[in-house]
This record gives sequence, structure tokens and C-alpha cells, in this order.
Amino acid sequence: MTRPHRVAVLALDGVYPFELGIPSRVLGATEGLYEVLTCTVDGLPVTTAADFTIAVEHGPEVLRTADTVVIAPFSPPPCAAEIITPALPGPIAAALGLIRPGTRLVSICTGAFVLAAAGLLDGRSATTHWQASDLFRSHFPEVHLDPDVLFVDDGDILTSAGAASGIDVFLHILRKDHGSAVANRAARRCVVPPSREGGQAQYIEAPVPRTPDDGTSATRQWALAHLHEPLVLADLAEHARMSPRTFARRFADEVGLSPGRWIIQQRLARARELLESSDLPVDEVAGQVGFATGTSLRQHLHAAIGVSPLAYRRTFRATAASD
Repeated sequence: MTRPHRVAVLALDGVYPFELGIPSRVLGATEGLYEVLTCTVDGLPVTTAADFTIAVEHGPEVLRTADTVVIAPFSPPPCAAEIITPALPGPIAAALGLIRPGTRLVSICTGAFVLAAAGLLDGRSATTHWQASDLFRSHFPEVHLDPDVLFVDDGDILTSAGAASGIDVFLHILRKDHGSAVANRAARRCVVPPSREGGQAQYIEAPVPRTPDDGTSATRQWALAHLHEPLVLADLAEHARMSPRTFARRFADEVGLSPGRWIIQQRLARARELLESSDLPVDEVAGQVGFATGTSLRQHLHAAIGVSPLAYRRTFRATAASD
């Protein structure tokens, strides 16, 4: 029997407890596909950003055997000024030196500072929490930082923004590793949305709607059930019993995207599920998710992830066959 994919989560002093638990919570919802081990640089307890310390069962030795290493986030300066610097403290550098070449690396929030200080993000695309972006750029100008997105997938290194975006990046990893069905089941067990594209905005400076009746949630659920139909702003606004202008404004306030862009994202997500789970021709997949033609699906999918539908299907099935 193939052993589970081993994930080592490195906790540093000042760690955020919520984010530290994300890998175990999300990947642990997959019934044994992953083994998640939490470690520190010396095996000793670490302080947290809350009013308690955390003791772990593992020291840095687990990093030697990990298939994926996660750098959990820690409180920003001044609390962790000795970590968020252009040069890593010796114990952290020594721990990272144990990681095997080719190991997948993931950071949540300020964890990107550790990867950058180790030189692992030089010349690569990455993100971190938007509040830390100016400091990050000042220390690591050689990194292509995008502070406006939820996460960046740069192949064997994935970086994410704060808090809930950690959930997003691990659901994305599940989808890459095992497909939409596994990721969606894990999302349901964790009671979180199954997919938010990495390019979605990190934050929206707008008030939360006062009551559910004021929002667009019910219309979004309706739209998901009618993706195969032509959906225009007027249709959505009519369902929500709003003027198109009011609906578009409230939708953008709540979701961070225009209605049109959101619908395209949902159609692409559904198309990817069908490409993974069926042998339907591309034109039929396009029709089932609401794209007018297979050509339209090809154009949108290539713009989103850089591959054609057939290439996506081949890549997914090759990955699934190797698991």
C-alpha cells in the first residue's frame, strides 16, 4: 500500500494558531491521503500570537522525509522582527537545510518571508498578506510580489495571503493532487466554499451587508444551478429583485468581482470538473457549463490556467494515474 503524502508544517515563535491548523484540517478531511506532522526548529514548544504556547511532537527531522513542507505564519513586526528580516536566524536556516530538493513548499501569510529570506523565491512569483507587502518588497525586491491575490501557484512553491486564503491554497493543492471531487468533499466537510480562484482580490474595503436579504447570495446559488443557460446582468438583477446597477454594486462589494467575471470563474470550475470526471467532447462540456462554443471554453481556460481543455484532461489523468 502506498504511504500517505507526508506534509510537515513548521511552526515558528509567534505562530498564528488558526493558520497552523489549516493543513491538518483541510488535508485531514481526505480519509488518509495525507499524513500531516507539525514540527518546530528544535522540537520545543513555541509561543503563539494568542495567549498560549503550543507543544509539538516533532523536531526538524521530519522535514527530511516530507513530500510537502508548509511554513505557517507568525505575528508581524515588532513581535517577530528577528524572523522577518532579509537574513534567516541560524536555527531556522538549519531546519530548512534538511528539506530534500524537489519537495513542494507552501507558505501561508508571513511564512513567505521565511521562503524569501532563504532565497527560495528569487525571481519567482509570490504573495503574502497585503499589510506586509511594503515590508516584503523592501527586503526582497528580487521576488515578483503580487499583494492583491489570494494565492500564487508557481509550480513547486505555493504562497498564500492571510487567514482564510490558507484554506483556499490547500483546497487548490487537493484539486491538483486528486481532482475536484476530492477537493469538493473536503470543502463540504470543512464547511467552506470549494473554490476561490487564486487571482481573486485579497480583501474588500466595504461593509458586510446588514442582513441576508440585502445581499446577492441567493442569486449566486440560483446562478450556479443555471450555469448552462445564458446569464446576463439583467437576469441576475431580476432574480435578486434589484436594478442592474444596484445588483452589480452589491455583488462586487460582497464577492470582489463583477457578476460577469464571477460567472466565468464558476463555468470554468464546472468545466474542469467535467474534464476530469468524464469523456465528454469539449463542445459538449462547453454547452453544459454555459459557454456558447468549444472555442469560447478553450479561450477562457487558456486565459485562466494556460492550457487547452484536452491538455488539461491529459495532465489530470496522467497525475491521477501516477498516484
